[in-house]
Amino acid sequence: MSIMDFSGKKILVIGAGISGRAASMALVRHGGSVILNDMKQLDVSEAPWTDIAAAGVQLVFGSQDVSLLDGIDIVVPSPVISPEIPIMKEAAKRGLPIWSEVEVACRVTNASLLGVTGTNGKTTTTTLLGEMMKASGRQTVVGGNIGIGLSEQAEDLPADAVVVAELSSFQLEFTQTMKAKAATILNITPDHLDRHHTMEAYAAAKERIFRNQDKEDYAVLNYDDERVKAMEADMTGNVVWFSTQGEVPVGAFYDNGTLMLRMNGTDTVICHENDLHLFGKHNIQNCLAAVLLAYTAGVSLDTIRTVLQSFKGVEHRLEKVRTIHGVTYYNDSKGTNTDASIKALEAFPQGHLILIAGGYDKMTPLDEFMALAAKRVDTLILIGKAADRFEEAAKKAGVADVRRAGYSMERAIMLARDIAKAPQAVLLSPACSSFDMYDNFEQRGRVFKGIVNAI
Repeated sequence: MSIMDFSGKKILVIGAGISGRAASMALVRHGGSVILNDMKQLDVSEAPWTDIAAAGVQLVFGSQDVSLLDGIDIVVPSPVISPEIPIMKEAAKRGLPIWSEVEVACRVTNASLLGVTGTNGKTTTTTLLGEMMKASGRQTVVGGNIGIGLSEQAEDLPADAVVVAELSSFQLEFTQTMKAKAATILNITPDHLDRHHTMEAYAAAKERIFRNQDKEDYAVLNYDDERVKAMEADMTGNVVWFSTQGEVPVGAFYDNGTLMLRMNGTDTVICHENDLHLFGKHNIQNCLAAVLLAYTAGVSLDTIRTVLQSFKGVEHRLEKVRTIHGVTYYNDSKGTNTDASIKALEAFPQGHLILIAGGYDKMTPLDEFMALAAKRVDTLILIGKAADRFEEAAKKAGVADVRRAGYSMERAIMLARDIAKAPQAVLLSPACSSFDMYDNFEQRGRVFKGIVNAI
């Protein structure tokens, strides 16, 4: 990657959230003339807008007329901005370059990029990889789809630094020159079909993470995911594999309680499963992917092993909150789709769960999720907008006890507390987004933790 001078370029940034603000500031600091636009009517006299305006960014809030495109050289939509809204369709019609905020980040840094995408496991893998890179002594920043604008983090870093980036399909679909020294797709299961419409389009957006790689770069692929495995034919970099189900030709795999590395024809023990603080096969998968990304980036196996054995996970992903009268409460608010929640349920092979689920319904199929719930869940407590559809699917699958708590997390938790007895556990894993009740899944998780810690 290399640092670009945007002098003489007029850029429209659409969406004034974290990504939009980060892109605007990076672009204006590198010479660009920037308009930041948002449909919301925001008070420009309040922070952070005063600082952004003072930096030279023009703020246009409360409307989104296509006339904003007049004279524009580059359009930068925030990840949440659909390519199907009128101003984006008009930008495409005019043939204007459309860049994601990630593309901006790649244009304002000299650092190498390590990229992580997939339907589930991104944040855990990204955070773990970031810790491995930091422990190696290399200047490292971590950003992307984890609440931190990537361009803000990556800006002006030197060539010997590294950017560890969690990348969503929304962030990847408008990348052009992004080149990852090593990148992974952890898995692909149905998600965001309201945006991408088909699984093929969704997978294609994810696969852009490998775009522009050459023979010196690495593609880290999931040997157990048929859709990801099939991407091998498209790869221009070196392919290494990870698997929790068996051996791989080259890469890392799980074998009878042990994480193994297979490189250059030699098998080496990474560590044992019981050395880890993380639990569940999905977390083994995340660990194997992070190991390969770090190893191919030059981190020693000793350093990798030390970080693996000390890493305690990320907030909102199977996060142990508190044990009350022998019943442990877990926050898995990051379970925003059925596949993520399936993985959470699989982490409790003994079952005996009281599951709090529901929220803003992504309309993904529920059969597999509810079939597993029927085996692992003693009581299902439903919240939010999805409750009707979830209850119907749960009863059809044979979930024995289904209850409703409306739009109240407190009511759901108090209901769980009243019925829970050891060895049961209470698990918040919604299988839904949060937008019917909360600003984001982080807020949902913190509300859950706050109530649990207060009872």
